[in-house]
Amino acid sequence: MGLLITNGIVYDPINQISGEKVDISVKDGKIVSGVKNPKTIDAGGRIVMPGGVDMHTHIAGGKMNVGRMLRPEDGRRGIESRKKLTRACTGYSVPNTFATGYRYAKMGYTTTFEPAMPPLLARHTHEEFRDIPIVDKGAIPLLDNHWLIMEYVKSGDMDKLAAYIAWMMNATKGYGIKIVNAGGGEAWGWGKNVRNLDDIVPNFDITPADIIHGLAEANERLNLPHSIHIHCNNLGHPGNYDTTLATFDLVKDIPSKKRQVMHATHVQFHSYGGSTWVDMGSKADAIASYVNSHDHVTIDPGQVMFGDTTTMTADGPMEYELHRMSRRKWTNKDVELETGSGIIPVSYSRKVSVNSIQWAIGLELVLLIKNPWKTAITTDHPNGAPFTRYPEIISLLMSKKRREEALKGVHDAINKRAIISSIDRELNWADIAIMTRASPAKLLGLDKHGKGHLGIGADADIAIYDVSPEEDDPRKIQSALSHAKYTIKGGEIVVKDGEIVAVPEGRTYWVNPEFDGEATKAMLEDLAVKFKEYYSVNMANYPVQDAYVPHPIEIKTKV
Repeated sequence: MGLLITNGIVYDPINQISGEKVDISVKDGKIVSGVKNPKTIDAGGRIVMPGGVDMHTHIAGGKMNVGRMLRPEDGRRGIESRKKLTRACTGYSVPNTFATGYRYAKMGYTTTFEPAMPPLLARHTHEEFRDIPIVDKGAIPLLDNHWLIMEYVKSGDMDKLAAYIAWMMNATKGYGIKIVNAGGGEAWGWGKNVRNLDDIVPNFDITPADIIHGLAEANERLNLPHSIHIHCNNLGHPGNYDTTLATFDLVKDIPSKKRQVMHATHVQFHSYGGSTWVDMGSKADAIASYVNSHDHVTIDPGQVMFGDTTTMTADGPMEYELHRMSRRKWTNKDVELETGSGIIPVSYSRKVSVNSIQWAIGLELVLLIKNPWKTAITTDHPNGAPFTRYPEIISLLMSKKRREEALKGVHDAINKRAIISSIDRELNWADIAIMTRASPAKLLGLDKHGKGHLGIGADADIAIYDVSPEEDDPRKIQSALSHAKYTIKGGEIVVKDGEIVAVPEGRTYWVNPEFDGEATKAMLEDLAVKFKEYYSVNMANYPVQDAYVPHPIEIKTKV
């Protein structure tokens, strides 16, 4: 049976629909022009949008599992008993797999991307994906500190570099190129770090700048749907905004006709002025000014919200610094010759000057970047806050009055070293539809594959919120976005009145670049040596078998 949604106020920015009453027809999981004898949902003037897309959320894989083990106290939060359709849920900042799918669906989100998959542990990531119900998923492999990649960057052999990345996408069922503290992971293996883009990576005689530029070139050569996805060097240090701006500048010479060349993630953590934690302040204005004047870079903020959470990143040395400052429990993981990670609990307090300024910077970035298509709303879940805080963040972005109320309870350093109190802009529903649906879909290259919009042929992923466009009470907006009236995934109603009513399995997007020839043959010979001499597994056992990705969406690209 088809589905017809009538009397909804639709926000579909990719199709230039902004607050118009438009009927939406659904059949066989897709948006269609019309349908006979449908089941009808009368939206009754409520807001209708495409399903939400979270382009940067740590929801699966080795470090998430370690985070759950490190924090049993977090697991005791958010406990929900098993019900007729749903499995038992646990956890707040590191929820179990079932809770992850249910909570996203209840907020009207239908697509999520894990942005840091260690290649060697890709099988684990896909196993967890299978356990996360409802939402579609994708994973971006970490390729920043890999020995073979750094060797090819040093030799300048771009043919072999592209061949290896193409092989890696196929082997991991990955979606793109993730870069975290380029060269820093390898340095951390020797108890060191790289602080600047021109520092030398131990034993490889290359710099972070060389790695970033080389991977960006290879990304464009392979015609991948997403740009390089980068966690810049120098995360979380006072004065690091200079490093961030220099990183943006590194790839401005690389052409791309179809999209950005670089997506910089959780930029809040990379927008700090000052020279110590005593004088650390916001440089969101400088970062936003750069993004406003250049088209090759886009960002997401990684918004910090006050409260307890868990931080986890492949930036192992940064997590160790947090451990030394806070003395809270900490763990670290090495992934052979590929990458690593660190995990530590964090509590962001409005009574602490640095935390208050961090909170302000994320909001400032979103509000100061003029073009909403250049950003997407994220918390870098769970690093800035759990993804379940999105409705509260959106209410802050839409209401200066609510921001002013929030400012009354934070450390007064925010008035001297941040500019949030001087910003009058209030986002509207069209902005929110762009930043939570259309923009992340386009930045990932998923709009061409039916995500982030409601045009004919698109996936029938739809959210209906129990709120009208005229509503201006930020708390009512937050409440409506927290519990969708309906969430429809692939044409099936999965949430009704804020409750889960169906639990279909999600699909997994991955990219298969076509890159054959002599370079691939030579690269495989090099790779075989690495497996023989260094890896703890055989090369034949490394790739993720098809059985681990039961509902794949393969996107092929050509050079």
